[in-house]
Amino acid sequence: EQTMKTSVVFLLCISLFPGFSQGRVVGEDEPGFAECNVFFLGQVPPEGFTEPFHVKICQQYNRKPRFATLYSTKDKIPLYSAFKYSKAAPSEEEHWLLEPQVDDPENDLHEMAHEAAITGTVANLGANQALTSDYVGTGYERGLLNPSLLNEEDFQMATYTLTNSVPLSPALSKSWHRDIRRVVEQALAPHCSKKDHLYLLAGAIPSRVLVKGKVSVPESLWLAACCDAPEGWSLGLVKNMDDENSLADLTVGQLEKQLLAGVHLFKGNCGEENQSQEKREALLQAVSQIRSAEQGGTSDNQEAKDSGLVRKVAGIIATPFIKLLELLIYMFVELVKFVFYVLWLVVKWVGGTVVDQVSSLCTGLLSYLKAISMVLISIPYDVGRVIINIFLGFLQIVQDVAFLTYRILLIPMGFVLHLAAFPYHSICAIPSVLTDMASGIGGTCSLLLEATATLLHGFCYLAAHIGRRFVPKGSSDD
Repeated sequence: EQTMKTSVVFLLCISLFPGFSQGRVVGEDEPGFAECNVFFLGQVPPEGFTEPFHVKICQQYNRKPRFATLYSTKDKIPLYSAFKYSKAAPSEEEHWLLEPQVDDPENDLHEMAHEAAITGTVANLGANQALTSDYVGTGYERGLLNPSLLNEEDFQMATYTLTNSVPLSPALSKSWHRDIRRVVEQALAPHCSKKDHLYLLAGAIPSRVLVKGKVSVPESLWLAACCDAPEGWSLGLVKNMDDENSLADLTVGQLEKQLLAGVHLFKGNCGEENQSQEKREALLQAVSQIRSAEQGGTSDNQEAKDSGLVRKVAGIIATPFIKLLELLIYMFVELVKFVFYVLWLVVKWVGGTVVDQVSSLCTGLLSYLKAISMVLISIPYDVGRVIINIFLGFLQIVQDVAFLTYRILLIPMGFVLHLAAFPYHSICAIPSVLTDMASGIGGTCSLLLEATATLLHGFCYLAAHIGRRFVPKGSSDD
């Protein structure tokens, strides 16, 4: 059910936001920032950021890379975002997104999503990154390192992610975006002969000041620029948090010393030894003019500061009511989610029952149609089989008659004649047979008489012979 809910939420997000953002966490086995290496000079990211809590993110929109971010899961803010200047444009409607894989690397949601959409589906949500709720009621807003005003269309939409945001006061956020936009538009871009070779790095230096004990408030913001073109140049800018109107220019080397030890922002130091000094001086003059114009407007902004103070006090007073409203909204959202979930279960149960019944009905109907089809198919088969049997019987009769006729025709005519004359010859032979029988009987009796006489003669002769042998001769003479 959890997977099903995740899928439903995911499809809902897609339907609401057709240009879906995708912030891919780059794996440790991938070189640099993978497909986002194009935003670095020579496709080589800055060196020296090697802490285990540093996460590389390739920020994408509509399946194309838009800029790269190195995010600190310890400080819950980005350390820098690398991008190219495309074209300034008014800010579009903001749709803030989170990166699920920063908190849950094993999660199968590879696209960025709204916090409400993935709550409950991503393990340890907010453990490694800031959430929208971390900014509510703090007096800080989500300040973009890569300002949306320096981008257009899809590039601008991709900047509205919390992995590109740091806690800034409203005044400082406005000042940062205004200053960076003016510097890039009026100084950096005009002095780089190849606009698509202007590489920009916007970063933040974390401090020990935490928002809600979790998100680090930057100590300062910085911008590093490198123009990789004939008569190229490099430049660094730093804005301190305690002075919203500050904007110090310095070399990239000087800026690197304010960051972590061993940090190198651009490959080969952006060809520092071959940079045009004239270009650099013209660039610094343009930046100075922008800074002077901003300082000239400081007095004009004093009233705005006073009104800002009033607004801040009013905000402090209104905070409990805002918190209560947030709680009510949260309860309402949870109630709506619960209602939709119950409705989903009901629809699922009813749908499952209907599907089961329809399936049973279809199965019975198919069985009935199958039985009828088999009977209808067997009728022509049986009729054909009877006709074939009758035809075969008739052929057998014809075969027997022909065979009998053939056998009759094979009987010899002489045998037929002898068979027809047998009665006649049998009757005519009776007298002869009787005569032969009488002769046989007479001969037999004659033989018997002769045999008897001979036997008697034999006995007489035997007796006489015995008498002569055993009777004395004297007696015989007497």
